[in-house]
Amino acid sequence: MKKSISLIALALCCVFAFEANAQMDKKEEKEWKKRIKKLEPEQYKQLLDENKSLKGQVTSLKTELGNIDDRLADKDEQILTYQSQIGDLRAELSRLQSKQPSENVASRSVGGNIDESQGVVFKVQIGAFEQKDLKKYDNSPNFSAEDENGLQKYTIGVFRDYWEADTFKKYLREMGVKDAWVVSYKDGTRVPIKDVLEGVTKKS
Repeated sequence: MKKSISLIALALCCVFAFEANAQMDKKEEKEWKKRIKKLEPEQYKQLLDENKSLKGQVTSLKTELGNIDDRLADKDEQILTYQSQIGDLRAELSRLQSKQPSENVASRSVGGNIDESQGVVFKVQIGAFEQKDLKKYDNSPNFSAEDENGLQKYTIGVFRDYWEADTFKKYLREMGVKDAWVVSYKDGTRVPIKDVLEGVTKKS
């Protein structure tokens, strides 16, 4: 029985060795046959188990690499989405600014003509990110960014009137910018909106 097991193991080893190096010459083949004959069944089983384990590790690493590639692709797609949203926001802001005063009060209270260092102004924050720098994609005076403890906060639009800022926020949310919200500044410094809402939220 032991002799039969040894013969089977020897045959399997020959196949394994042949597949491992199909270009093996006769001298190398002869040398490997000698080595195989010296193997005990337990040794051969150990080699097979190690081979199986290594193949499993390779498969696992390939799967992990594929997952990393997928995550990188998702990040690239997300960046493209942000760039597209910024383009849409620019177009929407330009549309609001181009309207006649009789159509939209925002034409008198929005944009680069407002001195943000004086009085209360409102902006619409469109996002806050840790590792995304979108400043290089826009040079509009109505698009701004500020760094707060490593967090990049991006706003668009400058409004004297809270309700105009709130209306613009609603437009952005309808366009898919779900995190858009109104923030406030006083004399150029960001302040909690509750500190400036009294007396400015009443429509004239």
